Amino acid sequence: MVENSKEKAIIVGLNTGKADEDVDRSMEELALLAETAGASVADQVVQKRNAPDPAYYVGRGKIEELMSLVEMHGAAMIIFNDELSPSQIRNIDQLTEAKVIDRTNLILDIFARRALSREGKLQVELAQMNYLLPRLIGLGNQLSRLGGGIGTRGPGETQLEVDRRVIRRRITDLKKEIKSLRKHRSLHRKQREQNRLNIISLVGYTNAGKSTLINALTGAKLYTEDKLFATLDPIVRRGTLKGGQEVLFTDTVGFIEKLPRQLVAAFQATLEELLSANLLLHVVDLSHPDYYKQIKVVREHLAAIDPEHHRRELLVFNKVDQVEAGSEKTFLAREFPSATFISAKTGEGLDQLKENIAANINQQRWNLKVFIPYSEGKLYSELQEEGEVQSVKSKPEYLEIIAAVDAKMAAKLEPYTEDTFQKPSTNNSDPDKD
Repeated sequence: MVENSKEKAIIVGLNTGKADEDVDRSMEELALLAETAGASVADQVVQKRNAPDPAYYVGRGKIEELMSLVEMHGAAMIIFNDELSPSQIRNIDQLTEAKVIDRTNLILDIFARRALSREGKLQVELAQMNYLLPRLIGLGNQLSRLGGGIGTRGPGETQLEVDRRVIRRRITDLKKEIKSLRKHRSLHRKQREQNRLNIISLVGYTNAGKSTLINALTGAKLYTEDKLFATLDPIVRRGTLKGGQEVLFTDTVGFIEKLPRQLVAAFQATLEELLSANLLLHVVDLSHPDYYKQIKVVREHLAAIDPEHHRRELLVFNKVDQVEAGSEKTFLAREFPSATFISAKTGEGLDQLKENIAANINQQRWNLKVFIPYSEGKLYSELQEEGEVQSVKSKPEYLEIIAAVDAKMAAKLEPYTEDTFQKPSTNNSDPDKD
């Protein structure tokens, strides 16, 4: 964990066959992460290998080179660009006096610093505990570099056994607390759905400008900063589209390449908020040299949450004020014809974005004729709450209803549409008479 803003760090990465420019950008991102956590990057080392060394991540010879760089720069830590195994951490730790930090631990540290809400803090702590548990072996008194010593020695027990038991107990307690908060969040979500306000969730790579955009769309004054993971806690703000239509905008945690699996698991409840959104605004930093890769990373994360996310996704290329006008924007407009180009900072393109949001929401309404049996009273009540019922005709066995509904409600009603619903026969003729 980075403890002092003046501590120097050496960052280390591998090139396992990728293009040099891809590795360079990955290392640049690692340097930004280190600086965000409060470290000062003194030097970097990249080794070409077919695969990480199972014992030291890089080769033993490269570790000796790192030891020399640590001494030369007076560095306090070595930061690796991947998640290290417990044995790799232990082996490297035995060869150097510098703190050994991997990419996962670094991101967890940043999240711990940035989380403000109780739920956010609990989720980050759960991720930290799940990261720490398998890394206890052999660290002994060095646990402070991974988040502090845990527990005290009990009669007849080793410190390691105590540590493990305390961490497992804390993990259980954290899960219970998060589950309770999750129920509370679910109630809020149901209340928003009952208010029939469309929910627009902003998603994107970290530092794409989501908080700045939500401020511009709603008049909110959310904290913004040109740093990675400036905002972690979920935000909900009411906004108005053209024509006076009110919607709710929600801001979520930004994604990043190699997002720690512990964080994804801990923040699952928060990320599931995306499932209830009518529209996903995928905000892209057009000024970033590798925005194509960032789009791919975000979409991979979204697909893990909702495989059908692309049906509700609207690309928004932000920071057009920071790029030169020319052929690239024209090319992107052809490749992504439904995308919107904006500057959340200057306001350029925001009116067009609001129009596109409204158009996408309206396109999601389905006009259906359905036949709901009287036995399905609960479904009919839900249709009245969630949809716009235009007409109702009472039949002997069912209600014939014409209504406008969203995609989620349309899926529930699909068994009762004209194509699938088997109406009771109204033919009273004698089957024996021809």
